Amino acid sequence: MPFLDHLEELRWRIIKSLAALIVTFAVSMWVCTNVDVFALLAAPIKPYLHGAPLYYTHPVEKFTILMQVAVGLALALASPVVLYQVWAFLSPAFTAKERRVVIPVFGFALLLFASGVAMAVLVFIPITMKLLEGIKTDMLAPLLTASEYYGFVITTALAFGAVFELPVLVLLLTALGLITPRFMTKYRRHAFVVLLFICEVITPGDLIISTLALFIPVYGLYELSIIVSWFVYRARQRRLARQAQEPAD
Repeated sequence: MPFLDHLEELRWRIIKSLAALIVTFAVSMWVCTNVDVFALLAAPIKPYLHGAPLYYTHPVEKFTILMQVAVGLALALASPVVLYQVWAFLSPAFTAKERRVVIPVFGFALLLFASGVAMAVLVFIPITMKLLEGIKTDMLAPLLTASEYYGFVITTALAFGAVFELPVLVLLLTALGLITPRFMTKYRRHAFVVLLFICEVITPGDLIISTLALFIPVYGLYELSIIVSWFVYRARQRRLARQAQEPAD
C-alpha cells in the first residue's frame, strides 16, 4: 500500500476510535447520572465514615467527579474498539501465526488491567482505610472531602491496572529482543527491590500491610512474566533460525 494510503487508513482508524470514545462517553454519562456512582465508589470507605458524608468545597465539584468517573468508564468501554482499530492497522505487518497470537494477548492485557482495578477497589482501599482507622488520637479528626477521596480511588485503581500489565510489557520487550528470560532471572533480586520500592511509592501510609497487599501479586506477576518470556524467547529464536536458513536453502 502506498504511503498516502497508509495515512488515509490511519486517519479513518483514528476517527473510528474517537467515535467509539464519544459513544461510550455518552453511555457512561447516562449511566453515571442514573446510577449512584458516588455510593458505589464510596463503599470501601463507608464503614469508616461512621454515618458522616464526604464533603465537597466547590460548587461544581460533584460534576467534576462525575465527569472523571464517566471518562474512566468510557475509556474502559471503548478500549476493545480502540485496540481493534490499532490491531486492524498493524495486522498486515504480521504473519498469520503472529496474528493468531496477538489477539489473545490483547484480551489478556484487558483482563490484567481489570484485575488490577478490581484489586485496588475491593482489596487495597478497604485495607488502607482500616489501617488509617486504627490510628487513634484525640488530636486529629477526619474531614474527608469528596475530591480527595474519589481522586485517591481513581488514581490508585489506574496505578494498579497499569502495574498489572507487567507480563504484557515483558512479552513485548522479549518479542522485540530487548530483554531475555535469562536477564530477568539473573536480576531477579534487583527486580525484587525495585518492585518493592515502586509499590511503596504507589501505596500511601503503612509499609508492611498495604505495600505488601500490592507487592505480593505484582512480584507474582514478575515470576509469571519470566515464564511468558521463555515461551516468547524460544519462539523468537526458532523464527530467527528459520530466517537464517532460508538464504542457504
